[in-house]
Order: sequence, then structure tokens, then C-alpha cells
Amino acid sequence: MLLAFDTATARVTVALHDGEQVVATFTADEQMRHGEMLAPGIASVLEQAGAITTDVTAVAVGVGPGPFTGLRVGLVTARTMSLALGIPVYGVCTLDVLAAEAVDGGLSDFVVASDARRKEVYLARYVDGARHDEPAVLSPATAATDEPVVGRGAVLYPEAFPDARRPELPSAAVLCDLVVAERYPLVDPEPMYLRRPDAAPR
Repeated sequence: MLLAFDTATARVTVALHDGEQVVATFTADEQMRHGEMLAPGIASVLEQAGAITTDVTAVAVGVGPGPFTGLRVGLVTARTMSLALGIPVYGVCTLDVLAAEAVDGGLSDFVVASDARRKEVYLARYVDGARHDEPAVLSPATAATDEPVVGRGAVLYPEAFPDARRPELPSAAVLCDLVVAERYPLVDPEPMYLRRPDAAPR
């Protein structure tokens, strides 16, 4: 039983996969409340499926890129569950989760741009559905393109990304499918920040 969640964007998304299909989902679009919403989300999908924590045999987590605080919530939770239950944890680039849903929707060549705050986007280009380059953090003006663009960045900066497509935010149900089918590279559960945190020790 695979438990998957992503906290790298404004959304907290959680899903449970029983080995054959996704059997429960939870979504909360409440910014700045990742720490409050993830645990209830996990409890919700387990309850929906009639399962308990010890039924979980693997964890999948979005590794970003994303803001420091939200991203840390998901990764710390995934690592803690892995240690407590003695189960593997798989990391997935959050941009790949968005890309997988875009490919399922019929796109082939496109860009994924998520909100990086500070009037910037986290961006990667996909060719024939595969990621063509490493994620980068760029200004919308620098990244501007007429190609189809999925992710919150296209919604926030329509002047730079006029051809906005779905999805806007990631889905843990898609993350489950991505891991089970190994559609994109699985990585270590290490945060992909791409920039230094706002707070630093003196």
C-alpha cells in the first residue's frame, strides 16, 4: 500500500494506492498551513480506505522545487514514517508530477512553471513528455514562451505564458501512478530548493 503526498506548492495533496489503484485522496488548498493539514490528510485517506498506518508499505513524496517551509513539512514526514515503519520512501520532482498529468491530458512538448514566489517561477521543459533539462528558478520575463505551459506560473504570469494549460497544481493521485509505473525518475527524498532559504543564522 503506497502513501503519497506533496507539499511543495500552495496545495497539500495526499493519496493512497492499494497496489492496483488509488483508493483515497485528500486535497487542501490553504496556503501557509502545510504543517497543520498534512497529518489530517494522511489520517483522512487511511480512514477512507479502512486502513491503518502499519498497512502502509511505501511512501512517495514530492521533493520540489518549492519554498523551504512547505517542502520541509512533506519531506520530514516522509522520512519519519520511513524510519518508524521500516519502509522505503521514494522522492519525485514535483514538476514531473505536473508533467505526468499534462501528458495524460494529451500534451507532448510543453513547459511546467510553478510559483517560486518573489515574482519568479520554477521551470522545466518537456519534450515528447520527458523532462529535457534540470529545473531552474527564473523570472517570468526570462522564461517567457508561446509554448503550452502548465502549473500555477502560467496562471500568475499570463503575459509571459499566454498558452496556459492544466494542471495548475500537483495531484498525489498522479504521484502514486507515477511511482507505481516509474514514469519519471525516482530520486532520494532530498529537498530541491534551487535557492537559499529566506532565514539564515547570524
